[in-house]
Amino acid sequence: MGAELNDYLPVLLTILIAGGLAGAFIVLSAVIGKRARNASPRRDTPYECGMPIITDAHSRFSVKFYLVAMLFILFDIEVVFLYPWAVVFDDLPATLIFTEMAVFIVILLAGWLFMVKKGVLRWEKAE
Repeated sequence: MGAELNDYLPVLLTILIAGGLAGAFIVLSAVIGKRARNASPRRDTPYECGMPIITDAHSRFSVKFYLVAMLFILFDIEVVFLYPWAVVFDDLPATLIFTEMAVFIVILLAGWLFMVKKGVLRWEKAE
């Protein structure tokens, strides 16, 4: 029982120290922190690098923004699979590997061409 407890003692100490520091910082910021005495709407606005705030911070983004972001993630993840795939399959015949990878890239290219044909990447407004 003693040896098992000694294995977990560093983890327990780390958790206690982290929790203690977090609690201490919260208490100290509440005690020492300055209170806003002259609160006003101008004073409560966030500082935006000296630029006046033009719109609300909660404005909606275009659906195209999310669509392009999802497509980037999709194609990025697909391309990330190329390297591990090439490392794992080094003992197979080269023609089989090349054919499989060519099919994979053709499917990706077909998806990208479909996306371009649909105009997903066009940001200007349709007239």
